[in-house]
Formats: sequence, C-alpha cells, structure tokens
Amino acid sequence: MRSGTIRLFRFAGIEVYLHFSWFLVAAIYISGYIRRYESPIWGVLEYLSIFVIVLIHEFGHALACRQVGGVANRIVLWPLGGIAFVNPPRRAGAYLWSIAAGPLVNVILLPVLGLFSLLAQASLPGSDVAVFFRDLNFLNAVILAFNLLPVFPLDGGQIVRGLLWFPFGEVRSLQTASAIGLVGGVILGIVGLMAGSIWWAILAFFLFSRAWYGWQQAKAMIAASKMGIPIAPSPNAPQNPAP
Repeated sequence: MRSGTIRLFRFAGIEVYLHFSWFLVAAIYISGYIRRYESPIWGVLEYLSIFVIVLIHEFGHALACRQVGGVANRIVLWPLGGIAFVNPPRRAGAYLWSIAAGPLVNVILLPVLGLFSLLAQASLPGSDVAVFFRDLNFLNAVILAFNLLPVFPLDGGQIVRGLLWFPFGEVRSLQTASAIGLVGGVILGIVGLMAGSIWWAILAFFLFSRAWYGWQQAKAMIAASKMGIPIAPSPNAPQNPAP
C-alpha cells in the first residue's frame, strides 16, 4: 500500500494517494457500469462517484482520529476500496470514535442520496440521471452494510474490538476481534468461491491476512507484557471495500 501509488492531492494535512492497480480494475469494471446507461459518460461518472463516497468515508476516519489527538496523514484508494492510515491514542473511546466515524459518513449520506434519487425519479423517470442517483444510493447502502460486518479489519470488526476494549483491555480485544476476523475471512472466501467471484475471494484473502496479522500482533503484545516490555501497536488501517 505504500508503494506503487500516485499522489492525488493534500487536504487538511492528509495526503491522498491512488494505487496504480486501480486503473487496471477500473478499465474492466467501467464497461459494466456503462451498459446501465444510454450515455456512457454516466457509467464512468457512477464508478468514480463510488470512490468519492469511499474517500469521504476515509476522511471521516482520519479527521475523527485527529479530533481525539491521534495521527492520521495518509489515505490510499485502491481497487477494493480505501484505506485510511490512522493511529489514535491508545484509549478505548478514542479508538472507537476513530473507527465509527467512517460508517457514520455513509449513514449521513443515506437520506441525502435517497432524496436526490426520489427527486430524479419523480422529475426524470427512467432517465440516466434517475438511474445514476438510484444506483449511487443503493451502492452507498451496500458499502455501509458490508463495512459493518463484524469481520476484522472491516469497520464492523474494529468497532467490535473497540467495544470489547472497555471490559477486556487493548490486547484481549485485539485478539478476540482478530479471531472473529479469521473465521469471517474463511466464510467470505467460501462464499466467494461458491459464487464464482474472484474479487470476493481476493477480498476474503486480504481480510484473512490482516486478521492473521492482528492475531500475531496480539500474541506479541501478550508475550512482551509478560517480559515487562511494552510494545506499541502499528497504526490501524480501517478497510472500506467498494462494490
């Protein structure tokens, strides 16, 4: 994620990058989006708009992290969505807010996009504009629902960890959330293979590998604590897959 990227812009002290692989996948998927419309430009616009939603979501994570005194200065967009590199203070509340702020952006967008969709359907039924806002409203809801799955390191899995942090502490919450993520990654992989979707399988592998890393990190922190050596965890990277 830190190599093969193109710097897009800087906003509020946060650098936004685009991974080169995004262009390869976009070339494949945009053709499918174009077929939904009479004018091809709307298909391109819809695909780009999905990543605008993803980007706003990631800024939600980053700005919330900064609000509680953490460090957040990098966002990367790639074919499977976006990643915000955030490092909130090692407190349950600060961690939980930094994670929950991302999905909250999608919750706020639901009525906004829903209203635009209704207005477009009422004034221009069946038009490209109506299809655009209908699809965008639906995809925003899909992004929200998928991200809230309790599979670490998706936002839902990290929210579970944040909630567990209060009663069980930093390390045990990471260990438990990672274990759930490992199981969830396997399930998603099986579902993806059964559905014949290579992208679901790739996403499942990515989630499984990140959950495995979290599990190993928790083990290292437990071993270090027994030896009286404090270990600071690596920055969190909330995952926000895009459909």
